[in-house]
Amino acid sequence: MSGGIDSGVCAHLLKRQGHEVIGVRLHLWMDPLAPPMAQLMPSKCCTTQSINRASNIAKSLGIPLHTVDVASEFKKKIVDQFLKDYAAGLTPNPCVLCNRTIKHATLIKLMKKYRCDKVATGHYARIKCKTDRSGKSICQLLEARDTTKDQSYYLYSLSQEQLASTIFPLGDLLKSEVYKLAKKFKIPLSDAYRESQDLCFFPEQGPSAFLKRHLKKAKAGEIVKRDSSVVGKHSGIPFYTIGQRHGLGIGGLKIPLQVVAKDTKRNRLIVAERGQETCKKIMLTDLHFIAGTPPKDGKYTCRTRSLSAKKKGTFTINICHGERSRTMTCNDATFTFAHPEPLQSPGQSLVLYKGNEIIGGGTIDEICSILEQ
Repeated sequence: MSGGIDSGVCAHLLKRQGHEVIGVRLHLWMDPLAPPMAQLMPSKCCTTQSINRASNIAKSLGIPLHTVDVASEFKKKIVDQFLKDYAAGLTPNPCVLCNRTIKHATLIKLMKKYRCDKVATGHYARIKCKTDRSGKSICQLLEARDTTKDQSYYLYSLSQEQLASTIFPLGDLLKSEVYKLAKKFKIPLSDAYRESQDLCFFPEQGPSAFLKRHLKKAKAGEIVKRDSSVVGKHSGIPFYTIGQRHGLGIGGLKIPLQVVAKDTKRNRLIVAERGQETCKKIMLTDLHFIAGTPPKDGKYTCRTRSLSAKKKGTFTINICHGERSRTMTCNDATFTFAHPEPLQSPGQSLVLYKGNEIIGGGTIDEICSILEQ
């Protein structure tokens, strides 16, 4: 129970359905170096306001609310890795890692401790479990009914055990319906309430200020074109992303320049005219599949951002040790787009879909095949 509308409505629905409900709030790490005033922003999940909202909702329902401190583990597994990846020139996706290793892992442990049957969260996604011919239960992860709020992209690395232990009561509801239910249930939210946005461990909307506070060793360097001609200066490679056009300090051009690559060894940002380079093929690593085993090679759709349009293409598991086996662990794959797409950021997640079913996904590797037009 974060204190937001989604988890509040979720708790009300479960209570009305006759379930015995136990509320849990995870205390995560917040940046102690952030400006004091910024830490009071109402749109983050671990502020004093959100704590009070969660407490008020629990009291109104007459259910216990347990606060579990996972700040130290969160800092070590999520924040430190986030900073390490940015320092290496990547653009990581910490929410994917957090859902698997912190939030769901912790909640399932608590589920067993309190002898509960399921973990329920306010995520907008759906789970469908069925039994195969051998009698084994297999759970599928599906997109939410409200595709504008769908969060399945961030859940692609959940295991079968985690999915089998979880329910998403809001998966079949539209956000507008959730707001109506919140009003019906008289969830005590002030006029200043804002939904949590962006990453939760720093108060600002984007990561730039957070990175500058913690990556003090980042050095300024040259901005160059593919031919090594110098066109500007950057303030530190971690502070830029692939595809970025604004904030480069290079003006007066008819066609804006955008970041197309990072040369971390020589501390250089590589730029090209917007649209000059596109991405045709992506190498993936750190693969996770909902079923637990790789899918068949073939045509799928994918997303490289949570709510971006799905892109068609072909997914291929790379051959491991010269021999193809569906039972062995292959941790590298290739996704080839049907048509050239905009540049992608190494470190982000590519999630694989078959219709509205999430098959799995992986991390976009540093090797991103570029087509020069």
